Amino acid sequence: METAATRRIAERFSRLPAEQRRVVYEGIRSKGLTLDQFPILPREDAAQDRCHVSYAQLRQWFLWQLDPQSTAYHISDALKLTGALDVDAVRTSFEALVARHESLRTVFRADADGLAEQAIRENGQLDFSLLDLSPADAGAREAMAREAAQRIGNTPFDLTQGPLMRVALIRLAPETHVLVLVMHHIVSDGGSLQIIVDEFVAQYRACVQHEAVVLQPMPIQYADYAVWQRHWLEAGEQERQLAYWKAQLGGTQPVLQLPLDHARRPDGRYGAATHRFEVPPSLVQGLQKRARYQEGTLFMVLLAGFQVLLGRYSGQEDIRVGVPIANRHRMETEGVVGFFVNTQVLRAVVDSRTSLLQVLAQAHEAALGAQMHQDLPFEQLVEALQPERVPGIQPLFQVLFNHQRGDFSGLNGLPGLALEPYGLGAQAAQFDLMLVTDESPDGRLHATFSYAAELFDASTIERMTGHYLAVLQALVDHPEQAAGEVTLMSDAERTQLAAWGSDTQSFPDATPIHRLIERQVRARAEAPALCFGEQTLSYGELNAQANRLAHRLIALGVKPETKVGIAVERSIEMVVGILAILKAGGAYVPLDPEYPADRLAYMVGDSGIALLLTQSHLQVPGTEALEVLTLDTLDLSAESESNPELDLHGENLAYIIYTSGSTGRPKGAQLCHRNVSRLLDATDAWFGFGPEDVWTMFHSYAFDFSVWEIFGALCTGGVWPTWSATAASRCCSRRATCRCRAPRHLKS
Repeated sequence: METAATRRIAERFSRLPAEQRRVVYEGIRSKGLTLDQFPILPREDAAQDRCHVSYAQLRQWFLWQLDPQSTAYHISDALKLTGALDVDAVRTSFEALVARHESLRTVFRADADGLAEQAIRENGQLDFSLLDLSPADAGAREAMAREAAQRIGNTPFDLTQGPLMRVALIRLAPETHVLVLVMHHIVSDGGSLQIIVDEFVAQYRACVQHEAVVLQPMPIQYADYAVWQRHWLEAGEQERQLAYWKAQLGGTQPVLQLPLDHARRPDGRYGAATHRFEVPPSLVQGLQKRARYQEGTLFMVLLAGFQVLLGRYSGQEDIRVGVPIANRHRMETEGVVGFFVNTQVLRAVVDSRTSLLQVLAQAHEAALGAQMHQDLPFEQLVEALQPERVPGIQPLFQVLFNHQRGDFSGLNGLPGLALEPYGLGAQAAQFDLMLVTDESPDGRLHATFSYAAELFDASTIERMTGHYLAVLQALVDHPEQAAGEVTLMSDAERTQLAAWGSDTQSFPDATPIHRLIERQVRARAEAPALCFGEQTLSYGELNAQANRLAHRLIALGVKPETKVGIAVERSIEMVVGILAILKAGGAYVPLDPEYPADRLAYMVGDSGIALLLTQSHLQVPGTEALEVLTLDTLDLSAESESNPELDLHGENLAYIIYTSGSTGRPKGAQLCHRNVSRLLDATDAWFGFGPEDVWTMFHSYAFDFSVWEIFGALCTGGVWPTWSATAASRCCSRRATCRCRAPRHLKS
């Protein structure tokens, strides 16, 4: 609580140089006093038109300099006004607001040292426009009005020139108007919007009723807050609060990996789309009751539910959510327009066994701790933690939750006017995903998912809404339930899932892999099958070479279920060897020569291979006791080129491929011919692979994806190259059409 003594200390503190302010701060802390006990004072040099920016403004200035055309940080609202509107009174009311609030007549520039500063104009101008659409065709006016409102909201601001608030009236008819209000975040925030709306109502009512407006005097302006913030944080408050946040967030800052419907754009710029819904009143009552039981708030319950949802969607346990905080806990800032809002990172550790009550307890503790340390600007937290910066991805958190208690009932006090919200449509997305909940005075709870439209489909967000409501219902009904046990899917979703998994597709009898390739040999013997450097092998040539080797393998005792190792570099011999092993009835075990020696030795011993195919210049550890055939020196001229006639079927073993061993020892996965043929049959309707396709080889042939790369090509008559597909230019020059990898792995 402010006293005469604390005010004198604050006045003395503001006049001291930085080094002495730190000494005074340490003395204040040693006496058990807190920052909240000292007032924010008006600037003694308030007549000067230039002063420091706040830390939040500094970040906005930096972002604007990077992308002056971005509208991601516009704060916009629009209302439809029905009734007799006094346009002059609207203009006069907003002019009074500009005169009252320094922020609305502030511009920004770099000082002589290149640092940002704010310049406050003594006589600010109001950017006010009236667009009269009433002469237009009645059927076209609504569309024209929405287009105009979006254009007004999406017109960039010039922070160096201003004005940074834009007011527009769109006239649809003599007694129907749309009021559009747009501000840049650098001078405003959500709390400021409420202040502007409330004061506009008061100003407009007084103007049309020819009365004097009565508003509370303003003890400070935003620039006073910016100076106060800088003085106290630099004196030592920054270190104190930063220590808390470092302990909360730890040394590593994970990125939330939500499953996306579409790939990220390199520039990270996305349009925003929204999905609005209302939380059922009965559920709201249950959530409020749950909050009271746990001595918390509705915000905490909604946050806990959101964190559980994100954990389930991402499969991650360390969940970080950005939460804006009004940062108006001081009496002096209550009626000031400016960029006060701060963003905090609230963390929860949610695994499948964590109960919903435990998640709620974490949200409760995190929210209270954050409230006690809310003065540290988010910008300084980012600078201190130094998270890995990825283009297009927000640092420290990628998803935001904002719970609001809005009260725009004062709008109903506009004389002779009825008002209703007027959506402005999509703007630029600030985050991948944002959940905004609005708690109204009558107890209703509306919510909006705002999301990057180029990352998520609308149907995905609609499903997410249902899943979020399911988590909230579980918090009410079964708070002891583990997060991983909450049923997210609706009955309709479960029915759809069952239909997808009903296996109604009929598959032909599983044909051995090499028989599928032999079909292509009969259909297109002269067509190219393999490419390696300047060497090309037709389907007929590939089949003949594989048959000769297969007959040799049969003579050496290879039969169905025999495991044959193959350790070769990428080459024609690699495919010939694999196909020959299959034709002989054996199962191939790929041993990539680039693997570490100890891994190769383990795979040789564990797999139990009876024979090894390799190349003369390679040495494979652990094969000293095996019979070895070197494919590049082997003379097979005397062997038959006819297909071996063996009684093989789909259940015969085709290959053994080892896992990475990241969770322990590598494990050999044994797959049969049926697995491959069913894969090709099941996906044929999706992709329609055929002879016109040119495939790429990205993976090691000892990695399971190579099975699709090799046999997807050869079993459908395509061309399979042995060159690696890491370069986009090579894929283009070879006219590749099939690539089993995400686009981000292409090197330009």
